[in-house]
Amino acid sequence: MSILAGFMVPHPPMIIPDVGKGEEKQINKTIVAYEKVAEEIISLEPEVIIISSPHAIMYADYFHISPGKNAKGSFGRFNASNVSFFEEYDTELRDRICDLAKADDFPAGILGERDPELDHGTLVPLYFIRKRYKQAKIIRIGLSGLDLCDHYRMGMYIKKAVEQLNRKAVFIGSGDLSHKLQSYGPYGFAKEGPEYDERIMDVCSRAAFGELFDFSEDFLEKAAECGHRSFVMMAGAFDGIDIKAEKLSHEDITGVGYGICTFYPIKEDENRFFLKQYEEKRIKEIEKKNQSSDKYVKLARKAIEYYVTDHRHLKVTDDIDKELLSRRAGAFVSIHKHDRLRGCIGTIEAAKDNLASEIIENAISACSRDPRFDPVTIDELKFLDINVDVLGETKNIDSKEDLDVKKYGVIVTCGNRRGLLLPDLDGVDTVDQQIEIALKKAGIKPYENYSLSRFEVVRHY
Repeated sequence: MSILAGFMVPHPPMIIPDVGKGEEKQINKTIVAYEKVAEEIISLEPEVIIISSPHAIMYADYFHISPGKNAKGSFGRFNASNVSFFEEYDTELRDRICDLAKADDFPAGILGERDPELDHGTLVPLYFIRKRYKQAKIIRIGLSGLDLCDHYRMGMYIKKAVEQLNRKAVFIGSGDLSHKLQSYGPYGFAKEGPEYDERIMDVCSRAAFGELFDFSEDFLEKAAECGHRSFVMMAGAFDGIDIKAEKLSHEDITGVGYGICTFYPIKEDENRFFLKQYEEKRIKEIEKKNQSSDKYVKLARKAIEYYVTDHRHLKVTDDIDKELLSRRAGAFVSIHKHDRLRGCIGTIEAAKDNLASEIIENAISACSRDPRFDPVTIDELKFLDINVDVLGETKNIDSKEDLDVKKYGVIVTCGNRRGLLLPDLDGVDTVDQQIEIALKKAGIKPYENYSLSRFEVVRHY
């Protein structure tokens, strides 16, 4: 049995009367839609309610799935501890999901629980359901810092486990929309805020789940959305299934977007294997880009492929372009996968005999020694987007007025601590942001006496 239905819902604590104390009335359309969702779930009589929540335990590289046999939670942190819940987990289904993920070496499981209390992203939908239906057990799944493809893939594991155990299940993708819809909202206004809400409600009202991958990471960050990865995971749970979708409501009253849609499976559909389609598209795009890449990027890619495939270091030979052999300079090699950074290592000044050796060594380090990421695997090679930044001479400057976030990279120095940030990076739009990030990388406090340097780069694609 496949999942009976999916529901995209928000989780504003104020929607709970004991929390809102009358303020909830301003989002009455959302309340009415939520009540309809609860009625539909009750009519389905599910055995388990699967909830993906942005406020459950979240790791950069791991999906945390509800451990133990049960959990409790309340709205105590919102001054309503009297509204409390005790929920039993479907341990058999949970264990099957974990086993399927483990078999594929996929990073999901029950390890690393920091807070056993149920979060409000889980509790808000349960509030509406539990008023009239208490039979179903639950599974709570946190999001991760992994890319959208992995969130969709997580949903596919859930789908497979539900089918193998023949569970009557519903999937709730819990998540608010943009938090930057109004100047009076919690994060102010950004033009990407209303753009995100309009796009996501259109995509979900059509169940056009393949388009969920088209939201760039930079756009999602600027929109300050909450639930996109939750919705992607839910979409993965309907991989290969034709869906009847209905938009129930969308409100922007508090400066935060609240959207509710329902999704019902109709039949299998070979045209709706969206992850497969997306990855095939990306492979073609990367292959096309590889063909037009210049000698710098081709050398970096070859070094990465040599090392990842069988841990060989690419040797510098005479057939490498003379410019790379005769020149010395610092260089950074950046690796992206599915629009997200996958590794970046470089040198501020030349450390090798020639630029070719500099690029080769930094390419190997970027794919295997960046402490922020696991080493790149063979399966990932076909998805990697690589660029090389060759640094010019550094120049000491007197103030940030001498910087340009698009033109110059910045180096901050305090004693023996140095932090560097390249120019023209996605999501870094101001000089102040650029300096702030560089300071954090160096472990320098903003109030410390630090100096600034700038440099230009030639970026190779």
